[in-house]
Amino acid sequence: MSLKRLAFVFLCLAFTAGGLFAQKTTLTYWTWRPEDVDKYDQLLKVFEAQNPGIDVVQTAQKNTEYNTILAAALSGGAGPDVFQSRAYGGLETFAQSGYMEPLSSWVPELASFSRAAIRGATSIKDGKVYGVPFASQTLFVYYNGKIYADLGLKVPDTWDQFLSNLAAMKKAGIQPLANGAKEGWTLEVMMGALCPDFYGANSFFDAVVQGKTTFQDPRFVGAIQKLKDLIPYMPDLYMGVSYTDMQSAFINETAGHFIGGSFEAGYFASQNPSLQFDVFPGPAAKAGDPHYVSVYADGNFSMNANSKNKEAAAKLLRFFASKQTGDFFIRTLKQVSSVPGVDTSADPFIARVLTLQKYNTPYVFLVGFRYQQPTGSTLIQSALQGFFAGKIDAAEVCRQVQEGIATYYAPFKK
Repeated sequence: MSLKRLAFVFLCLAFTAGGLFAQKTTLTYWTWRPEDVDKYDQLLKVFEAQNPGIDVVQTAQKNTEYNTILAAALSGGAGPDVFQSRAYGGLETFAQSGYMEPLSSWVPELASFSRAAIRGATSIKDGKVYGVPFASQTLFVYYNGKIYADLGLKVPDTWDQFLSNLAAMKKAGIQPLANGAKEGWTLEVMMGALCPDFYGANSFFDAVVQGKTTFQDPRFVGAIQKLKDLIPYMPDLYMGVSYTDMQSAFINETAGHFIGGSFEAGYFASQNPSLQFDVFPGPAAKAGDPHYVSVYADGNFSMNANSKNKEAAAKLLRFFASKQTGDFFIRTLKQVSSVPGVDTSADPFIARVLTLQKYNTPYVFLVGFRYQQPTGSTLIQSALQGFFAGKIDAAEVCRQVQEGIATYYAPFKK
């Protein structure tokens, strides 16, 4: 064999070996939604097809354990490359600890997101953006349309009409409410869905944030007291009923209502495609009053400040900021995407949610009081569990919340 031919053979072998041994970048991605893992796998496969040099490994943690597990991993210098991060105060804790990478230079698409969405991804300490917002969520009441039709029920306008529907279901041998009280965060959701019309929605939120009123305001105490009306219609041994129990009862059509958020719809539809569900806003105090729904930025996609794969992580984050991901949230997850320019009319459920948002108010504790410890959410969740267990009354719930927040919140110290 001539020297030229031999050299050519060695060159070919070198290129072949380079191709065989070229390593892909593996990104790790964490989420708090085990329910959506299969759907996210579909989305991540699209990203991998567009970026053949990157593989993404998804890991889901239980939502109630997510922050603790994530914090432990990040504080140890490890953790995922990209992860879902909470909004507002939930983001602040990780950002101030130096666990998150500021994203404005990595993800130029953030400049086109709405101010409301970006607020939930911005640190109040340094003003930097640490996440790609993924969705806004709305709290309301799901109901089983078939059960309503069978019993001749109408969507309630007022609280009394709502209680009447619950009583009709109970009389018919149907569990009126799926909701239990084992997990405090589901009680905060219940409060967020049902109480704004009774405590004054935006007028109260603005006043309490400014310190012009407190959580011991009679309006807020009265709103919490309203929740006690629901106890006769909750499941037997409701203090032991978990979130997954609640989901199963509504999905399997053994319960007629589920008080929750827009983030449930995709899961409900995927688990029982024949489930005829719809939603209505929290019933008003009296006929003709507007129905306010609590709205909040759900969370973000963030980058680990210690990631060894920041270039690849940025590509994934830019993909998450794309219209392709926005469409996925609407069509597959049935959530209101934060990505600008997405066709929100593509899904009838999303169109319905946006209609309900005509009268919207911030989800009070998540938006306004999660930036320091003890958070407003921690306080209200614990107190509501005591309230539903019959250990404390509504006034005591509000006293505990007010005194806990007042230990650090300057407007309450005046």
